[in-house]
Amino acid sequence: MLTLIFGSMSVYADFGDTTLKYGMRGSDVKTLQTKLKTLGYFNTNATSYFGSVTKASVVKFQRAKGLTADGIVGKNTFAALGKTTAKVTATSRGTAASTKASSIIATAKKYMGVKYVWGGESPSGFDCSGYMQYVFGKNGISLPRTAAQQYQKGTWVNKANLKAGDLVFFSTYKAAASHVGIYLGNGDFIHASTSKGVTISELSSTYYSQRYLGAKRVN
Repeated sequence: MLTLIFGSMSVYADFGDTTLKYGMRGSDVKTLQTKLKTLGYFNTNATSYFGSVTKASVVKFQRAKGLTADGIVGKNTFAALGKTTAKVTATSRGTAASTKASSIIATAKKYMGVKYVWGGESPSGFDCSGYMQYVFGKNGISLPRTAAQQYQKGTWVNKANLKAGDLVFFSTYKAAASHVGIYLGNGDFIHASTSKGVTISELSSTYYSQRYLGAKRVN
């Protein structure tokens, strides 16, 4: 059971709603590593980074429990781990936006419905990272061109601590960051989708929750 603290109010959320996978960082990853070590599947110190050693440990654990051995820690794997207890302090899921974040989001929403164009980086057509570069550039923030490069910028943000204006990344057609959007709060993000153009989607949707990679704060 994961405890999220909002001011003086505590709310409880199933830790199994979080998906952890290769390339992610944060306290949830460290908690996972500590639990695996306790169970004898992780033989080094917890690092908070989900690298190849952690993935191999997860695969070994999943095989032992008769689960799909994909190295991705979702609801079924967390259940087998005993729903590890963790405690974090959060202000979200990212409801309050700073003035800068509000401006970024307002700019992003101006281009709702703009068609998807591979390599596109203008209102005549965007790809996902071109859209991010354009929107943030309009707000005085310089971003590199590709999703993988943008994933290297800013500071890491735990999924439980997302705030409006954060960049959210996904591994879609390759293992590394290959898709990116802007978190809006309340579980939604805006992005340039290959099928719908600039649109708003839910992080909790089956497609995106399974491919969520991590988040960065650059504003």
